[in-house]
Amino acid sequence: MVAVLCITVASAQEKGETAVGAQVVYGSGDGLSNIGIGAKFQWNVINRLRLEPSFTYFLKKDNINMWNAGVNVHYLFPVADAITLYPVAGAGIWGIKVSVPEMDLGEYGNYGGGSASNSEFGFNIGAGADFNLSEKFVINAELKYKVGGDWSRLLISAGVAYKF
Repeated sequence: MVAVLCITVASAQEKGETAVGAQVVYGSGDGLSNIGIGAKFQWNVINRLRLEPSFTYFLKKDNINMWNAGVNVHYLFPVADAITLYPVAGAGIWGIKVSVPEMDLGEYGNYGGGSASNSEFGFNIGAGADFNLSEKFVINAELKYKVGGDWSRLLISAGVAYKF
């Protein structure tokens, strides 16, 4: 039985293994907290070293839209039969768009009605955990901190991935 469990854990970090997944992200920082939804692809480059490109779109809040596209590196540490911990380090591009709705000021006319956007390169660092539900399905949780450009954000995420 122990040998079977060890093989299951070892196979969870084999070179060339891939997975696709979805995630929900809570982002907070610089006066704005919002929820994001995202997709990710995981590829074990070598045993225990995984690359994870991802894209997250943050739902509009207070006339602000945000998105992030990046790549993270995970070094996998199996700590139990179905649990793997990993540090996270990565880089990416963040986009933000602020829209100001037009206001009708009656006899004085209209005011506002514009938008501005910006993108910034940033780095992130954090930690995560994978919980194997089966040989094919994994749930995960991560805590990351993004720095770069003019702003920073704390990101808390939960996701699910399918291995193939």
